[in-house]
This record gives sequence, structure tokens and C-alpha cells, in this order.
Amino acid sequence: MNRTDHQNGEAAATIGALATPALLLDKDRLDRNLARLSSRMAEQGVVLRPHMKTAKSIDVAQRAYPSGAGPITVSTLAEAEYFAQHGFRDITYAVGLAPHTAARAMRLRKAGVDLKVLLDTPEQARMVGAAGRAAGVIPSAFIEIDCDGHRGGLTADDPKLIAVGVALGEAGVKLAGILTHAGESYSLFTPEALIAAAENERAAAVAAAKALRATGHECPVVSVGSTPTAHFAEDLTGVTEMRAGVYMFFDLVMHGVGVCTTDDIAISVLATVIGKKPEKGWILVDAGWMALSRDRGTAAQPVDQGYGLVCDVAGKIYPDLIVSQASQEHGIVAIRPGSAHALPNLPIGAKVRILPNHACATASQHESYSVVSADSDAIEAQWPRMRGW
Repeated sequence: MNRTDHQNGEAAATIGALATPALLLDKDRLDRNLARLSSRMAEQGVVLRPHMKTAKSIDVAQRAYPSGAGPITVSTLAEAEYFAQHGFRDITYAVGLAPHTAARAMRLRKAGVDLKVLLDTPEQARMVGAAGRAAGVIPSAFIEIDCDGHRGGLTADDPKLIAVGVALGEAGVKLAGILTHAGESYSLFTPEALIAAAENERAAAVAAAKALRATGHECPVVSVGSTPTAHFAEDLTGVTEMRAGVYMFFDLVMHGVGVCTTDDIAISVLATVIGKKPEKGWILVDAGWMALSRDRGTAAQPVDQGYGLVCDVAGKIYPDLIVSQASQEHGIVAIRPGSAHALPNLPIGAKVRILPNHACATASQHESYSVVSADSDAIEAQWPRMRGW
């Protein structure tokens, strides 16, 4: 076993022997989640371009592509460089460009990586064109489309869309296509609303591509993607690729949206009981927001999971037991307000698993995954995570 996680010192052979807090990854759930979306996109005839911002791990990427490297999405250039070093060459950097990132991205293209960048202004088109000329390469860029007002990008009927296409041509930048992200789908809770969001995402992307093509611009790729819409889209006509990332692990936000069950959540934080306050209805654990993250994404959902849902060491959920409060290195475990369930009797030193609100944010707090399988206490491997920008 390759030991890379310094916080646990010598390699632990079992979950019970791990120093805490530690990040566990259930590889059986991971594989099931990967297969679920891969099969769904294959049935739709759409390329799946997994977003590696959640996993940030070559070992996870190789589970997604067991036969060899395939197309991926990244959210930082450090990710792009990391995955390129491990043989991935078809990469979309799905974050808007600044001058320093344009120059850095072109160095990757110079090294033979088919790195495609994202922009939504003529200024950025000229900027990436200049960076390409300086590096002696031809850049490739997506135009970002705003399908739901969630973040950046242009609407499909914005005259600036064609202006950006023109600017790309004048700057010597290849138009890769259009790219959109239905980020507002994370705030939805019903199948009907999610199906409608997926159709809105598809329609906006296809309309933007048609507008560009109608004015003489090639637009080969129509890229959409969010984990909720990827799982609820009923029609992907006109779409060529789907991007999603958190689907690999899932989390409590995705459970609240209705995309997964708690049995699909592949990562958890292992913590140890370090104190008890029975008069307050509290159990203290050694996993605070430094281990769980400060993400409170479920607070706006019908069921607020606090800072995470608490399970026993085998992964069985304690009814209505949540991390209700978190400081830097302390978590306060309590029964959800209004519940009739009793606080479990957990002695000092007992271990629990905590399911995260947001898999990306929680995983980013840790250096590596301790890999486990269902119904086993064994630590099968340590998979390092990359970090940084």
C-alpha cells in the first residue's frame, strides 16, 4: 500500500486503526456511480467528459477510464498540469480566462495537450490569441453560455455572442464550441423541476450553437453539464457532450436535490468521539470544519443536515444524528431538532463516519483517500489527491 497521507503516520491496515479525522472512499460505490452515468450517456449517444474538480486524483480518473485516458474537465490549471503528467491529453479548462492563466494554458498546448479554454468576451478572445502567438500555438476556446443566470456567460440571443465568435476568428483562435452549466439545478428538489432545468440547459446550448453556425462560425461541440441535469435529462438532441463531477462521489446536497440516495455517497469523514455533554445533548468529535468544510449547502433544502449526517463505523446511519455545529477542530454531534430519536451511547474513543454536504469541499480538506470496500474494515489503498491552483 502506498502511504502518502502524513497525518496518519504509518499505514493503517484497518478503519479502526486510522488516526482521525480521515477521508474514506468506498470504491464499490464509486464504481457504481461511475457506471451509472457512463451507461446513461452511452444510451443518449453523448460523450461523457468527467469533471475532475471533485476527485482531483489520478487513481479515481483511472477508475473512470480503466482502458486508458479519455476526455476530462478541470477547474484549475494545476489540475490540467497534473492530469496531463499522467497521460490525459484532451482537457477542457472550464473557468474564465485572465492574462496569466491564458499564458499558462498555452504552455500546456505547446507541450502537446489539447487544452481548451473558456471565455465570453472579445477582450478575452484577443488575450488568448496573443498568448497563443507568443507560445507559437493555435488556441482553442469555448464560448460560455448562461442558461440560467447562475454564473458567467452570454445568453443565446445576446448580440455579443456573435461578436465573440468574430473576435476569436480575428485573433486566430479556434472556436471549439459552446459550453454551459445549469448551476441553478442545485437549488431544485423535484423530478419535474430537474427535467425542466435539463431541457432549458439543452435548449439554450443548442440555440447558441445554431446562432453561431447561422453566421458562418463552426461550432462542433455543444457541451452541457451539471450532476442533476445529467441524471434527469430526457432529451439531449443537439448536445455532443456532458460534463459532471460530483456524481462520482455524490453528497448530501445531491441527496437533497433527489439525484442519489445516501447509499450512493462514496466518501465520508472518519472521526473519533473526544467528549460528551449529555446535559446539552452533545457528543464531541475530532472533525470540525477543517475536516468537513464550512459548506452548509443543505441549509436551504427541505432537510437541513447540519455539517454532515453521522453513521456508525460500518457506515450505517444513526437516525437524525447530525453534526449540528463545527469549530475548527471540533464537531458537535446532536439529534436533529424536532426528532424523537435518542442520542446514541458512544463512548470516548468510538469512531463514526460523517457523510458530507458537499463532496468537493470536504475532499479538498484532505491529502488522500483511505480506500475501503463495502462490508470490510480493511484499508485497501491510499490514493493521493492533488491540490492548488
